[in-house]
Amino acid sequence: MSDIPNHNQPSLPSPLLFERFMSQQISGLATVRPDGSILGVDASAARILGVDAQSVKDKNIRDFIPALDIPEVFSVQEQHGLTTIQHKDGAHSVAFTLRGGWEKEQGLYFLVLHLRDSLTKGLDLYRHMFEWIPTGLLVYNVDQQKPLTCNQRLLDLIQVASEEEVLRPDSLLSQKLKTRLSGIRLDEEQSFQVNLKPPDGYPVCLKATTSLIPALDESIILVLLQDITQQNVNARALKESRNTLEAIIGNAVDGIIIIDNRGRIQMTNEATSLLFGYGAEEMLGQNINMLMPEPHRSAHDGYLQNYMATGEGQIIGVGREVQGKRKNGELFPFRLGVSRIETEVGLLFTGVIHDLTEEHKAKEEIINLNRELEQKVEERTEKLTEVVNKLLQSNLKLEEQIKERRAAEEALKQNEEELRKALEREKELSELKSRFVSMASHEFRTPLTTIASSSELIKLYTDTAQQPKREKHLRRIQSAVTNLTGILGDFLSLSKLEEGKISNVPSPVSLPELLEESVDDVHVLLKKEQSVVRDFEGLDEEVMIDKKILKNIMLNLLSNAIKYSDPGTTVWLTARLEQGTLKVRVRDEGIGIPESDQKHLFSRFFRADNAVNIQGTGLGLNIVHRYLELLGGSIDFESVEGKGTTFFFEVPIDD
Repeated sequence: MSDIPNHNQPSLPSPLLFERFMSQQISGLATVRPDGSILGVDASAARILGVDAQSVKDKNIRDFIPALDIPEVFSVQEQHGLTTIQHKDGAHSVAFTLRGGWEKEQGLYFLVLHLRDSLTKGLDLYRHMFEWIPTGLLVYNVDQQKPLTCNQRLLDLIQVASEEEVLRPDSLLSQKLKTRLSGIRLDEEQSFQVNLKPPDGYPVCLKATTSLIPALDESIILVLLQDITQQNVNARALKESRNTLEAIIGNAVDGIIIIDNRGRIQMTNEATSLLFGYGAEEMLGQNINMLMPEPHRSAHDGYLQNYMATGEGQIIGVGREVQGKRKNGELFPFRLGVSRIETEVGLLFTGVIHDLTEEHKAKEEIINLNRELEQKVEERTEKLTEVVNKLLQSNLKLEEQIKERRAAEEALKQNEEELRKALEREKELSELKSRFVSMASHEFRTPLTTIASSSELIKLYTDTAQQPKREKHLRRIQSAVTNLTGILGDFLSLSKLEEGKISNVPSPVSLPELLEESVDDVHVLLKKEQSVVRDFEGLDEEVMIDKKILKNIMLNLLSNAIKYSDPGTTVWLTARLEQGTLKVRVRDEGIGIPESDQKHLFSRFFRADNAVNIQGTGLGLNIVHRYLELLGGSIDFESVEGKGTTFFFEVPIDD
């Protein structure tokens, strides 16, 4: 067996590999007499015994297996055992089974020999075979409760990278198989499902089938694993669809019948059984004409064949009144609607049956009543007229009442809607009030405290030599007053916007001049070594736009970019006029806006979490947003916390 291929030798073509496997079985067969003399052995048995197949004849099997006990009286009882046979290359463990053959003049026994120490070589051979089989395969030792080897297809199915992950005792597949294969009968094929959920993959359902492996120990089995995940999904979906369809059809008030293209009944509901008096099992598979009276009963197959041949039918897609025949022979009228359904199994027809028996009875009663009424018309003309007049008056009163009720309901709905809007507005105002009080108490307190403290300190500097200190505190007071003026300016702008006192008044404007003015106005706000870089393109001609509103927008965005950036950073101002649209971008290298706060950025009084220590009202961007709405424009931004923010807006320019 030294020429069996292993992982270090070149792989053989699959047909040649299988042929070599069949020619080098590691189980052998010998025939012996009750006295132990050998009648013959096959090539595998000769290799196991370590002799030539021709020279072994007339030798006694006990020379090789002393422990073998052959019954002198013929018996069909099997004898199993394990022995050691010495070869030139060493000792080999051999399992044997003695079985009774047949009996004529004397008994004859078959001796099956199996190399127990060839498991590794056998598995190597099977490993080569497994790789060209497109099914997940695994060799499993039932006695030791562990997998021995598997093929690449199984690794792909369960989404693992190496065989070692499968063979580990604690692997998910090992645990599942140990539970299902513990104590199974090896001589019977077992079939079961294994559900796996890899940690980093998708759930998979495998169908496992066990089988003994030729030429290996009887405790070693082959487990075939097939991916049936999609089959199970499809089966569940099909079952759910069928259950839904059956529930809909079964609970329908009207009768429903489904037939195939040969007129055979495929499905009915309970209403159909009640109408015709047949049980569902009596109708399934039968021709639909069993429910028809003559002449339609005999002609129906012809109708159906003609439709299948020409595609023209008198009833498909058109409701009509027909007669049905019950099991007891009774005829009854019903309205029939038929539709065709194309399915994977062929053409089906669905018929919906609405019983008209009660309607016909009602019509008969109406006809009889009309006849009686005609006979009494002359006698009751006056009374009828009086009744009609009263009825008309009642109808008029009823219509008035209905109108009054509808008007009341409409008024009630309108009041409810107004109350809801008022409540929402009240909640919003309450929230704005809280946010305003919180912001104002902080933003007003800081500059006022500065003014108060600096005013007190100025009183202390009475000497001429202390003039620089007085000037320092005067500048602080001036800065605080400027901040208060800015805060009040924001409130004033918001108030005017709320009251509709600001309107869009376009006038001729030179965009480069306006943008340069805006940069000059915020120059005093620049921190140490801060700068504003401008890049204008296509702004040569004057345009019609509201100069005051546009400048307020630019001052707000530029001052924010400076305020929320550190000293030594750069602010970029880019402006383009493209196809009648002004496009402006203001980019900074500041603190940025946290992602969780970005959705609230244009709300009134909103301050981002990382800006609470920087002076501001939370109104500027809300005002900018509303200014751009007045100009018919839009604004958006991109921001990464700690890296900076870019605001970009577009405004249409009037010709």
